[in-house]
Amino acid sequence: MAKTQDFTAIFKDMMGAFPIDTAAMTDAYKNSSAMSEKMSAVAIDAAAKSTEVSSKWTKATLAKMTDLSKVKEDPADVTKAMTDFASETAEMAAEHMAAFAEIAKKVQLDTVELMLAAGKDMADETTAAVKKATDDATAAAKKMTSEATAAAKKATAKA
Repeated sequence: MAKTQDFTAIFKDMMGAFPIDTAAMTDAYKNSSAMSEKMSAVAIDAAAKSTEVSSKWTKATLAKMTDLSKVKEDPADVTKAMTDFASETAEMAAEHMAAFAEIAKKVQLDTVELMLAAGKDMADETTAAVKKATDDATAAAKKMTSEATAAAKKATAKA
């Protein structure tokens, strides 16, 4: 029977040849998790406020329906009760829709604020990474130059 080749050592050597900056991966995960936490907080807060508005609206509508459902002696009273209910319901709808609009506006502002902060953080991190890469490249170039100069002097001295 043929024996299956163990690729563990091959993959270990291959991954060792491509060093990965795990600190950058860890930072990216932490930043992503922090952003998700903040966005979740915004969404949960909006859901809680929306639920409150919906609950108030439902309670107010049911209270108005209680008034509407009471027995009226005069047909004109029935018409007046229905007209009052319709106008009060329209007023409540306008008020509660305005409350929902305020919630949506706050969510939008909070989201934009979070995105701007994330963009600033990303720009700062990118600037720091580019500066570090530049410093590393400059140091390597200086080292290579000094080694080349030393080698040239050594070669000249032998000649």
